[in-house]
Amino acid sequence: MSKKVKKGIGSSTSKPKGGGPGFGPMMHVEKPKDFKNTFKRLVAYLKPQKFKLILVAIAAIFSTLFNVISPKLLGDATTSLFESVTARVGVDFAFIGRILIILIGLYLLSSLFAFIQQYIMAGVSQRTSAQIRQEVNEKLTRLPLKYFDKHPHGDILSRAVNDIDNINNSLQQALSQLITSFISIIGIIIMMLVISPWLTLVALIAIPLSGVVIRVFASFSQKHFVNQQEELGNVNGHIEEMFSGHQVVKAFGHEEEAIKEFDEINERLYHSGWKAQFISGMMMPMMTFVGNLSYVFVSIAGGLLVLNGNIRIGDVQAFIQYSQQLSQPMTQAAGIANMIQVAMASAERIFVLLDESEENTESPGNVDLDRLKGSISFDHVQFGYEADKPVIKDLSLDVAEGQTVAIVGPTGAGKSTIINLLMRFYEPDRGSIRIDGVNLSDLTREQARSMFAMVLQDTWLFNGTIRDNIAYGREGATEKDMIAAAKSAYADDFIRTLPDGYDTVLGEDASNISQGQRQLITIARAILADPKILILDEATSSVDTRTEMNIQNAMNQLMEGRTSFVIAHRLSTIRDADLILVMKEGDIIEKGNHHELLEQNGFYAELYYSQFSSSEAVS
Repeated sequence: MSKKVKKGIGSSTSKPKGGGPGFGPMMHVEKPKDFKNTFKRLVAYLKPQKFKLILVAIAAIFSTLFNVISPKLLGDATTSLFESVTARVGVDFAFIGRILIILIGLYLLSSLFAFIQQYIMAGVSQRTSAQIRQEVNEKLTRLPLKYFDKHPHGDILSRAVNDIDNINNSLQQALSQLITSFISIIGIIIMMLVISPWLTLVALIAIPLSGVVIRVFASFSQKHFVNQQEELGNVNGHIEEMFSGHQVVKAFGHEEEAIKEFDEINERLYHSGWKAQFISGMMMPMMTFVGNLSYVFVSIAGGLLVLNGNIRIGDVQAFIQYSQQLSQPMTQAAGIANMIQVAMASAERIFVLLDESEENTESPGNVDLDRLKGSISFDHVQFGYEADKPVIKDLSLDVAEGQTVAIVGPTGAGKSTIINLLMRFYEPDRGSIRIDGVNLSDLTREQARSMFAMVLQDTWLFNGTIRDNIAYGREGATEKDMIAAAKSAYADDFIRTLPDGYDTVLGEDASNISQGQRQLITIARAILADPKILILDEATSSVDTRTEMNIQNAMNQLMEGRTSFVIAHRLSTIRDADLILVMKEGDIIEKGNHHELLEQNGFYAELYYSQFSSSEAVS
């Protein structure tokens, strides 16, 4: 995980609340219009490794060359033995001995060059997959938030992990075998032509037949491999969703429904995977059948030529070996085609991700951010996550520097959408947002977000020490600053009770500390950020009453003199806010302070009295 520090990151913002689009169904990946272009695009990643690929080819040439020569030498030995027996003379053991020594040397050299080939090829495939993985990771940082809102996390993880692994495995195995097979076929055909052009014609019957088999089965299996990768993404998304919310699933007794849904997705994955593997797997027995046909024809034709005295028996033996060696790379071509299908299906999904529209590249605005104080104005802002469904219809609002603005309203009213627009996670469809008269769109996203700090209801802490997580709020913060922030957030006391104190390593999802303690750490991070504008989304909702009081006091001190936006669900926490905005269906229907809104006896008063008894409300 990158430890690059940015103010304004307090917790996960992967899904907008209220009016956000949330997680829709898995989007199907479109196949490229041209399979050849997809292949060319994948091959382009190998260009920086072309020197190593040349070395792989050279090693493959030598490894194959030594293997190709061997059958001819064995044939010469067989001919020598045959002639010794038929002529009733002694066996030429000296000649046979030389042949054996040469063969042992050739086999050792062939193994050595095969090792070199595999060693270099492993580096090439790992480097290529590392480059693709880096591009995917960097692409994800440039994608707008709406992409993550519309795609399940499991699908994104599947593309970033499984699909790249498929490409890596295919490159390491298929490309190496492809080079070896190509060189083997060329070398074997040359040796066969040297021995007998006529027998060579008989043996080459297998090549066009093998090509037809590969083409037919590859075309049928391609679409099923694409479906297999899509369904794998669905499975990953479901598992990630169920595991992250397993407590809720168990609490509501939905285990059977979760299992049923998984079984349905898993069944679709089974069928698509079965079809892909079955159709591609049929290539191997078909290629073996074609190879056996060639073997039979060569044996019959070779026997006839020996009887006619046109060829030596040892050369027929060598030729039969060559025909078997020729069928081996042809048979391997079936497996290579299988791996290429997997790689292409995975490459399609990755290229779709890499071709997604990115956030626009921005140039830093010529603005002195230190002079901006925090007054904010919304000027006829309209926004919707979908073009025909506006969430914010026509928002105009002026917030003075240092004011605390609370936003209340039912779910889907547009509360979190306002925060998303302020942080430039989304851009308004119409209107403008200004800070001290400066249009947010005139600043880069990094400039805009550097003025904010967020503490959200859903905490986000990365795998690292507590010290690192708090220090994430401000680059270059000293140990003293970090501890002071923890004390202000009332986190110092519990941190020092941990065995390793500030050096305690937080595990996955920070599950080794309580939810309330996680929230305290994110609050300390926001305090350390020392922002101009605070965004609080019910930051105390996950802590007990005593801790809530401490946090509220710390927040009051932190908000003093700073513009603050508070999304409130418990109205008791915002009674002291300077301005309360009551939102409903994307519009501000009421605004004022707590007492003014109660006097209006409108929607806010209805919400407030629904949470508290009359006696509590009066007090």
